[in-house]
Amino acid sequence: MTGASTESTTSALRSSIPSAAAFSRAAIWWAVVARFLIHGLVISTWVSRIPAVKASLGLSDGALGLALLGTAIGSIAAIPACGWLVSIAGSRSACIWTSVGLCVALPAPAFATNAVMLFAALTIFGAMAGANDVAMNAQAVSVEKFLGSRTMSRFHAMFSVGGIAGAAADGLVGSWGIDPRRHFLAAALLFLLVSAITSPLLMEARSEQKKPASRIRIAAFPPALLVLCAIGFCVFLSEGAIADWTAVYIRQILHASPGTAAAGYAVSSAAMAIFRLSGDAITNRLGPVWTVRGGGTLAATGLVTSILAHSAGWALPGFALAGAGFSSIIPLVFAAGGRASAAGEGVGVAAVGGLGYLGFLAGPPAIGGIAELTSLRIGLVVVVALSAAPALLVGTVEKQNPKIFG
Repeated sequence: MTGASTESTTSALRSSIPSAAAFSRAAIWWAVVARFLIHGLVISTWVSRIPAVKASLGLSDGALGLALLGTAIGSIAAIPACGWLVSIAGSRSACIWTSVGLCVALPAPAFATNAVMLFAALTIFGAMAGANDVAMNAQAVSVEKFLGSRTMSRFHAMFSVGGIAGAAADGLVGSWGIDPRRHFLAAALLFLLVSAITSPLLMEARSEQKKPASRIRIAAFPPALLVLCAIGFCVFLSEGAIADWTAVYIRQILHASPGTAAAGYAVSSAAMAIFRLSGDAITNRLGPVWTVRGGGTLAATGLVTSILAHSAGWALPGFALAGAGFSSIIPLVFAAGGRASAAGEGVGVAAVGGLGYLGFLAGPPAIGGIAELTSLRIGLVVVVALSAAPALLVGTVEKQNPKIFG
């Protein structure tokens, strides 16, 4: 992208702010922050009350597992559809309506009366979550272009903050004995209120490129976008494996207490949130390519430390390093993906997010299969290799499109 085209893109975005737009740059930024925060709060609200919903329906572990597949199916179906929608209608409208849809879908699982209804409710919930993920990231890419400064890492940090805050609040609500139906209805109304207040501040940013075909073909993606998808797939798969297997590894292999085992994912998530808050400053200092290289190397080093550890005291810092290493990679990949597709931000973000989410889903069972055939330590060695992959692949992206990281 030439300097002239970059300036014209920025000018077009600035002129596309809603007419009520004596809105300050800070107000536009905070409107996107609110979207990421709401998304994190909604997801954590549901996840934190899964045990209560399971108990209320009397579901077995197997029945719950099958019902939870609805979330994955809904998300995978909605992500590419929303990418196309963003390119047609613009990220502002898609962001507003998918936020409303996600909040409205939140209470549905609590009102299910059996496993089939729970599956259906979670399919809708997953579809709205996946669509909102694409829409808010596409809006974030547009706002980052408009502001002319890096801010994607801080946006993603707000999702992490929302998850942590939501989990803490939900634990308190659960301790008060409030049933999920009342809890989810009250939470949905609160999140809808925040969404309504901040919606007018979102920026209108339609792609000036030609409209994409109704069916988006992977074969038509530019090479740089395909490599970004591969990076996203590796990182999401690694994060999924850490989320599902960290506690098992610390408990069964290192023989730690259940409380210590649970701390594995907690320290990884906390480190990720903290480093995302400073990720934009780190990227400005090192550059995006070296930030990805350093992040992948740091994550792999942390996981090697955990795998070689003989006690949780050494493993926990390793998992924290992994979270810190992963922290800035996905925000940078989403931002670059939004710039990579000629069809607009929505298609690029959907490509990275969709294939990345497939990695997140594939990771835990893949590691489980390897562990069954060999050992859990060997399974986690695969995660080390995938964690290091972004450091090797990011140079290819830069060579194919030197301006893709902005």
